Amino acid sequence: MRVGFYQFAPVFGEVNNNFDSVIAAVSSMECDLLVLPELAMSGYQFISQEEVASLAELVPEGPTTRRLMDVAKRRDMFVVAGIAEQFQGRFYNSAVLVGPSGFIGLYRKTHLFDEETLFFSPGDTGLQVWDIGPAKVGIMICFDWFYPEAARTLALKGAEILCHPSNLILPHCPDAMVTRCLENRVFSVTANRIGQEERGGKPALTFIGKSEVVSPGGKILHRAPPDKEELTVVDIDVTEARDKWLNPYNDLFRDRQPHLYAS
Repeated sequence: MRVGFYQFAPVFGEVNNNFDSVIAAVSSMECDLLVLPELAMSGYQFISQEEVASLAELVPEGPTTRRLMDVAKRRDMFVVAGIAEQFQGRFYNSAVLVGPSGFIGLYRKTHLFDEETLFFSPGDTGLQVWDIGPAKVGIMICFDWFYPEAARTLALKGAEILCHPSNLILPHCPDAMVTRCLENRVFSVTANRIGQEERGGKPALTFIGKSEVVSPGGKILHRAPPDKEELTVVDIDVTEARDKWLNPYNDLFRDRQPHLYAS
C-alpha cells in the first residue's frame, strides 16, 4: 500500500487557492492514502467567532468536501484532510475521510489545543475506525497525540494506520509518534504544515513541519524537513500492523491488564 502526506503552507482564508495548491501537488502522484494537514484549506489562527463562521463548512455537502471527493475519485485514492466544520450552530475542528466512491467518514477533534477552545466545540464523534479495503484507518488530529489514550483506543478498535492531520507548533510530536506506533504496533501518517501565522496582534505561530510516516516497529520511514513544502509517498506492508506479538511470549494486546489501569 502506498501512503503519503502533503506538507505545505496554507494561506489563511484563501480556501480556493490553498485547494488549488493541493490539486497542483497531487496531479501526477500515485497514492492509495493521502493525508493533508489540520485545517488545510482555511488556515489556523482565527481571531474571531465571525471569522470561524465565515470559513467553516457543512460536511459532506460543503464545497471543500465536494472537491476532496472529486480529487479522490479522479486519482482513485483515499484522502484525509482537516477542515473547519459547522453543524447545527456549532463549529468543530474536524477531518474528513473520502475515497473513490465518495464520502466515508468524519472525525471531530477530541482534544482542543490552546485558543482552539475559544472557537471550536470539543469533538463528539468519538475515536472511529474505517475499513477502506487495503487497511483499517483511524483519525486523530494534532494535539490528540498528547493523549496516549487516543492512539490506543484507535488501535484497540482495529486501526492499522493512524491518519494524523496536524498544525504542530510544539517540538515533541514527531518523536512522540514513534512511541505511539511502537506501543500500539501501528503505522502513522502525520501531515503537518509549515510557515508562520501572525494575525490580529497575536503572537506568531511557527509550524514545525517534520511530517512523517512511522512503522509499527517505531521506524521513521520518512520525515520531511521543518521548513519546506514536500509531497511524499511511502510503500508500506499493512500486515505488519496486524501482528501484535513482540516475542514468542508477549502479545501486545493480550497481555494488557485493564483492571489495574486508572480510568
